[in-house]
Amino acid sequence: MKSSQEDAAAVDRTPRRMELPGLQGVDLHAEYHSVRTGGDFFDAVDLGSHVIFLLTDIAGTKEATQPIAAEVQRIFRGSATELLGPAGTNVMDATAQLAQAVNHALIRAAKGVRFSPTFLGCYDVSLGVLAYVNAGGLTAVFHDAEGARILPSESAPLGLFTHLTHEPVMQAFEPGAKLLLVTKGVMETQHGRTHFGVERLIPLLDETQTQSATEICRAALKAAEEFKRVPWYRGLNPFGPRRDDEDLTALALVRHAKAG
Repeated sequence: MKSSQEDAAAVDRTPRRMELPGLQGVDLHAEYHSVRTGGDFFDAVDLGSHVIFLLTDIAGTKEATQPIAAEVQRIFRGSATELLGPAGTNVMDATAQLAQAVNHALIRAAKGVRFSPTFLGCYDVSLGVLAYVNAGGLTAVFHDAEGARILPSESAPLGLFTHLTHEPVMQAFEPGAKLLLVTKGVMETQHGRTHFGVERLIPLLDETQTQSATEICRAALKAAEEFKRVPWYRGLNPFGPRRDDEDLTALALVRHAKAG
């Protein structure tokens, strides 16, 4: 039988579930699709005035990356509260410091270099403004009255260099504006030799009418899953089974539309 110490150690090696009940003025949701096999991980902290969230794709198997994600979560939650909790905080500076803290946690927990494309965002609830770092190019699609478009990313991934700094970018959210993030597994979902790609993700967000972050995530994951659906006769392939797919993960943030 396992001892209480062994049970506690097992908990420490596993990230806690993200829980954000009753957010005001904004809807945030993240979702994995089906069984996870890799290192996709998301988390968020609600500070009332700000909502801070993280989506990362840590290189490696689920078993290898879970202890790393657990340590990253511990540092992320503690540092987010410390850096962005006080009133009057410079959000851009604090977001940059938070990215550095997460980067150091990744390298320390992995005991060396660990390629980890990461999107880190700090959303100001009262102003409707997002300060973010997209380190490593996770696909981020933003939609407002001007339509859907990709948010730029020029930062190197986290988990590679201890002294690397990241400059946050600011994006204003008008009422009803939406952000959709997906990991590499979604973008590289294949049908034959064709990848799912941004040419399918952008129209999906552009055409959706929902203001639900949950429904947006599920629509993106469903579209990727249906895109790769294999014809019935491929099941008779004599050359062996299909390889395991990568994680499919989506995160959506929606600013509530004004009533009336």
